[in-house]
Amino acid sequence: MPQPRDPSISTPQDAYERERMANVRPHTWSNPAPSIPYHLAVIGAGPAGLAAAKVARALGARVALIERDMLGGDSLNGGCIPSKTIIRTSQLYAEMRDARRYGAQVPCDITVDFPAVMERVRRIRTHLSGEDSAHRLANDGIDLFFGDARFSGPDTLMVKDEVLRFEKALIATGAYPMVPPIPGLAEAGYLTSENVFDLTELPRRLLVIGGGPLGCELAQAFCRLGSKTTIVQDMPLFLGKEERDAAQILSDAFARDGIEVRLNTMAVAVRVENGEKQVDLVSDDYRNTIVVDAILTGIGHVPNVQQLGLEAAGVDYDLINGVHVDDFLRTSNPNIYAAGDVCLEHKYTHTAEASAHIVVQNALFGGRERQSELVVPWCTFTDPEIAHVGLYVREANRLEIPIKTFTVPMHEIDRAITDSEEDGFVKIHVKGHTDKILGATIVARHAGDMINEITLAMVAGIGLRTLARIIHAYPTQAAAIQKAAQAYYRTRFTPVVQARVRRWLAR
Repeated sequence: MPQPRDPSISTPQDAYERERMANVRPHTWSNPAPSIPYHLAVIGAGPAGLAAAKVARALGARVALIERDMLGGDSLNGGCIPSKTIIRTSQLYAEMRDARRYGAQVPCDITVDFPAVMERVRRIRTHLSGEDSAHRLANDGIDLFFGDARFSGPDTLMVKDEVLRFEKALIATGAYPMVPPIPGLAEAGYLTSENVFDLTELPRRLLVIGGGPLGCELAQAFCRLGSKTTIVQDMPLFLGKEERDAAQILSDAFARDGIEVRLNTMAVAVRVENGEKQVDLVSDDYRNTIVVDAILTGIGHVPNVQQLGLEAAGVDYDLINGVHVDDFLRTSNPNIYAAGDVCLEHKYTHTAEASAHIVVQNALFGGRERQSELVVPWCTFTDPEIAHVGLYVREANRLEIPIKTFTVPMHEIDRAITDSEEDGFVKIHVKGHTDKILGATIVARHAGDMINEITLAMVAGIGLRTLARIIHAYPTQAAAIQKAAQAYYRTRFTPVVQARVRRWLAR
């Protein structure tokens, strides 16, 4: 279960927060009388649970949705929405300081109004919370229950002494932030994605433990807002899953921003002296201490599987990987399914929603949709962004799949030059001597948007040869994808083909 967090951090209770809570956890809410039985009972109202409940209800099913905390889950309340909001503001401050790069004057007095930054986070989070508010879900015919859900049998749930019977159930309880077992960390207090967006005062010195996507995104954002930021990563590289040249470009960007990155380094102890957090770091045999005002942990998430009574339902699980599912997202109980972060390796909002749609089709309508058939893109929303879909080269080599790569650096793209956003590349992998796209990595300011074109091509079975014929609006940064496709097309002009063309033209 989640460990204690920094007790000094609490959500500001302004008008935005009162409105948000009225949407995601109204204090006057009364649970409905259970309907018997439900076609689908959904535990967890994050992205996966909400998607499944809304689709199932729209198709006419009787649906129960149970949430123990707040509607929207991590994505709305402590993940994608608040993080991308603060990232955009931090990017603006970075651009102001770098105004000469765009031929503009640097403002004389750039002062970060951090309370205003966080007020904007709360305002946007509140605005989006109305989309799936408790009252809207109820008006759509979903029976919404607040409280802890626990299986009491293979086809029953208990919520606040009420018995809910179901024909099918979906476990969509998500995951919570993993916290490293560092002596003194809990006593000193720390931040996670669950409470970092409740800050109202900018930490002057911030230590980020973990060099994964979350750690990198927030380290850069807080650095650009004025925190002296250090990333500690216990491995020899950060963003370990990504291409090394992609991570290197981001490393250079971090250096320009002033972020200190310490690789092969572990935080081994934390203590508080004179109101300051002192963190002991060890790198190989070298040991030193840094003093910070706040510690953010970003080393991953742990599936929420405890206290659900899964044993009573006959559902297999473990504390590391979560609920065990087959390719159809069915658990060891054939009437119970799982979706989202509680069971999937790729813990993304869009993956959670996609898996929820699979469950609705398979559980309620006898579908045979497989999670292994999903083509899943992802993006680390740093500056530049790093986006990927499909296979990496190392994975193709391990699987002994012949692969050829076409790379276009962004400094060859007119729009990237006019935008002064020349760092990065588009790299597309195809199978052997074919044009079948196996994967792609994009490093660019707008990589998260650009990767969708490659994802669509892979899902639709469109090869690189066809992509070369797609006309792109000029000038756009996505033209890098077209250039990579054209580079493939030129490989078809072999000496034999060229000789035939010469003979044809010489007629």
